Amino acid sequence: QLQLVESGGGLVQPGGSLRLSCAASGFTLDNYAIGWFRQVPGKEREGVLCISSSGGSLNYADSVKGRFTISRDNAKNTVYLQMNSLKPEDTAVYYCAASPTCTTVEASYWGQGTQVTVSS
Repeated sequence: QLQLVESGGGLVQPGGSLRLSCAASGFTLDNYAIGWFRQVPGKEREGVLCISSSGGSLNYADSVKGRFTISRDNAKNTVYLQMNSLKPEDTAVYYCAASPTCTTVEASYWGQGTQVTVSS
């Protein structure tokens, strides 16, 4: 079964950090760009960051610049989203998606999401 699985979400205080993981099973991530997206109930899904198959990153959201970074470990078939200096407005369900490129409109695969809650 081809799927992406996110993990690492949870409850964190403002100013804290979390690292999300996006692991693939049934296929390899080497030739895919992996994007992280987030969604709050009642709002549209928002792009956060993307990493290309060659390792270049694309920032979709100005609000996370300087706080979030994306990386990939092809040996582990996993992409990471490091989130620092978290703010309450970062609270959302975070999803990863695999696409041919970071500018491809339709993703090939989506994960099921992991909840991130930033609250004191």
